Amino acid sequence: MIMAQSLFRLLREKDPTRAIDVVAPRWSLPVLQRMPEVRRGIALDVRHGEFGWGKRRSLGRELGARRYEQAIVLPRSAKAALVPWFAGIERRTGFKGELRFGLLNDIRPFDRARLDQTVKRFTALGLDPGESLPDALPRPLLTSNQVAQHDIRRKLGLGKNKPLIALLPGAEYGPAKCWPLANFGALARLLSQSDYRVAVLGGPGDRDAGDEIVNHSGGQAINCCGDTTLAEACDLLAACDAVVTNDSGLMHMAAAVGTRIVALYGSTSPHFTPPLTPRARIIHLELDCSPCFKRVCPLEHLNCLNGIRPERVMDELRALLAE
Repeated sequence: MIMAQSLFRLLREKDPTRAIDVVAPRWSLPVLQRMPEVRRGIALDVRHGEFGWGKRRSLGRELGARRYEQAIVLPRSAKAALVPWFAGIERRTGFKGELRFGLLNDIRPFDRARLDQTVKRFTALGLDPGESLPDALPRPLLTSNQVAQHDIRRKLGLGKNKPLIALLPGAEYGPAKCWPLANFGALARLLSQSDYRVAVLGGPGDRDAGDEIVNHSGGQAINCCGDTTLAEACDLLAACDAVVTNDSGLMHMAAAVGTRIVALYGSTSPHFTPPLTPRARIIHLELDCSPCFKRVCPLEHLNCLNGIRPERVMDELRALLAE
């Protein structure tokens, strides 16, 4: 969703009067509210993996009354193209894939070599046929303000008397993207010795991981996993001096609010889904076996992440904060 903002910004640059509404899962609507380019977020209440024919048809018929001129379909699945088809939108744009002929009528070839990053794939759909991608793509920029940042720090007991570093241990894709929790804990100890306040941030499913990091840190970190809404997480990341993170959604959110980032890559590639900010340092060991893009290490050793030592991350963090 955050990388899709590059597309929304491109569309507005091409036509500042264009109104952009976005159909998305309900949980993601608070993120859309932080994107000035988006007029309205529209919830599609379909669970992940659910076909939801009836729900898609109902929403499509509702949207048909609004007479949209164009729909851009980002996912490459057939079911993702159903809503604009049910809505009868005149121009329905998307990549060729998964039996979508008829559902889409502005079908673009999918050139994996040219579109070698997710953000390029999204923004390419906002171009006219044959138009080249701009040399510099618009970066995601989520809004936040200092009052909201102060309020969330106060709510979580993080104070303002010390610089704040957030640790982001989660990654929905799987454990092959996750730096060991003991290493996060060791890093928290190093940060505390340098007089930083350390918060662990994530969703409710990361609560146990946060507790484990706190234990490994000797109590030098504060577990905030599950204690924020998505909008509050955005404000907390904006309030941080820096974050240390796996390749995750929160990493992209931190980049979009302008926070400094040390990003740790294991099974995935920093070329394919990099943090879209100049204020990032990436640690990727580039082993022969990575990136494998597997959810679980197929070799059962996870050397791509186990080999990243907390001391190296601390050195990168110090250098980044000194810039």
